[in-house]
Amino acid sequence: MTTSPALDGPLTTALVGTRRFFTRSQVSDDKRSIHTEGGRSGDAFYRDRWSHDKVVRSTHGVNCTGSCSWKVYVKDGIITWEAQQTDYPSTGADRPEYEPRGCPRGAAFSWYTYSPTRVRYPYVRGVLLEMFREAKAALGGDPVLAWASIVQDPDKARRYKSARGKGGLVRSSWDEVVEIIAAAHVYTVKRWGPDRIAGFSPIPAMSPVSYASGARFLELVGAPMLSFYDWYADLPNASPQMFGDQTDVPESGDWWDAGYLIMWGSNVPMTRTPDAHWMTEARYRGQKVVAVSPDYAENVKFADEWVAAAPGTDGALAMAMGHVILKEFFVDSQVDFFTQYNQQYTDLPFLVALEDAGDVADTAEGADGPAYRPGKYLVAGDLDIAQAASENAMWKPAVLDARTGDVAIPNGSIGFRYGDEGWGKWNLDLEDIDPVLTLHGLDAGGTASETARVVMPRFDAYDGKVAHVMRGVPVRRIGGRLVTTVLDLMLAQYGVARPGMPGTWPADYEDPSTPATPAWQEEITNVPAEQVVRLAREWAQNAIDTGGRGMILMGAGTNHWFHSDQIYRAMLVLTTITGC
Repeated sequence: MTTSPALDGPLTTALVGTRRFFTRSQVSDDKRSIHTEGGRSGDAFYRDRWSHDKVVRSTHGVNCTGSCSWKVYVKDGIITWEAQQTDYPSTGADRPEYEPRGCPRGAAFSWYTYSPTRVRYPYVRGVLLEMFREAKAALGGDPVLAWASIVQDPDKARRYKSARGKGGLVRSSWDEVVEIIAAAHVYTVKRWGPDRIAGFSPIPAMSPVSYASGARFLELVGAPMLSFYDWYADLPNASPQMFGDQTDVPESGDWWDAGYLIMWGSNVPMTRTPDAHWMTEARYRGQKVVAVSPDYAENVKFADEWVAAAPGTDGALAMAMGHVILKEFFVDSQVDFFTQYNQQYTDLPFLVALEDAGDVADTAEGADGPAYRPGKYLVAGDLDIAQAASENAMWKPAVLDARTGDVAIPNGSIGFRYGDEGWGKWNLDLEDIDPVLTLHGLDAGGTASETARVVMPRFDAYDGKVAHVMRGVPVRRIGGRLVTTVLDLMLAQYGVARPGMPGTWPADYEDPSTPATPAWQEEITNVPAEQVVRLAREWAQNAIDTGGRGMILMGAGTNHWFHSDQIYRAMLVLTTITGC
């Protein structure tokens, strides 16, 4: 550094001269220049990180199913650096690539691994550890008796349980915590039986070895093994309930192919960071992106439209959208694509037997005359047809064939999955069957010759009580049973009125008095009814225009509410009935 002659005064001389002491620099005799040597020793640690011994491939599978491939640099057995692998197979010239896959959490994972705050020892609630040690010493060193003396004493049990969530964890040894856990297991099995132990093993994505060892231990003991999905609350059981497969999330590479994308309960940039680029890139392709979120989360910023539903009210929002779609695209008009899809790929044409509703009908809204409730599917074994004597006849549901007017048994149900007679029949080939979706309008005059009132539960009372509403469905008598179709029951459940159907129905979309209307959901979700109607129409129209290229990115955001399986099923209805 050189100084200007204009600044060569007493103050400058004093400031420059001090550099000999504070920064250990060499100051020239005339105080016009300062020379500093060295100064790179502080970079040694950083530079040593790159003098690695080897590079290994790994991933960060701690409760993350992204499974991104990473290059991990290792020196002397220590992780020094990580970088994303870039050797994923190409997806082709007409779509984005998967890579680079990774997120900031993965890039910083080695710092978590060696963090001084990482828990490396077992900790026990202090009050419980003191009681256990005292009891063990007083009872001759028997850990099982020591545990029994704590949990059987109401005061002691209350003391350690009330301390939960308040800190107070103290360091113990592995031998001691294993002894406490084992004593609790032995005591519980001896007093209550092994089925009173509920166990949860780590999710397989975290560690297959840990998961397998924990699961096997519980099952050998005789304890019920909770799945890792139970930890997610009510999440994915809706998927197997509706179509038998686990789980619920669509493949991220397929987001690119969607014409309409709803992020519902999934904050994609935050929780699915390595996949988020598919969503942002697809926006440039022209798809519309909608974010359903009670807060202005990260994914809302990337969406074209924000639906700010109140927390936990997603089921009401989905039902209102379903109400609009069912009314406008299944009742007011019919779409060939929707009709054909639901005939072949859903259970909407299956016949359901109706049963006497009993005393509950007396308190239902619109009660007037006999009332019924949905029973079980009408199956081949219930009928006087050739299939009645077939193998697994009680597992083969029936439809009404529009060509013949008679019942028929389509391929693909579970009754064809097992046994020799089902060979080659476990598929969704309708062959010559033309399933009837609704019994309404089959007879001359445009309405069914017979209707029945069905009792439908409604769970929207603020006092928590279950009320009932009476809705009419078209019916026929087949095999001595009164039957209707799944679609007819669904229309009644969603409050979609049709000519000639008795019961209590909403007047229009603006009627808030009954479940599933846009106005009804507005009072619950705070989402404007007009927005719901428009989104439902957009969703259905996109499905028609693109041949079913609509997609909902479902996630755990709705799971932390009771009966989220019902929320999920209301959302899955939107994709199912529109062939998406």
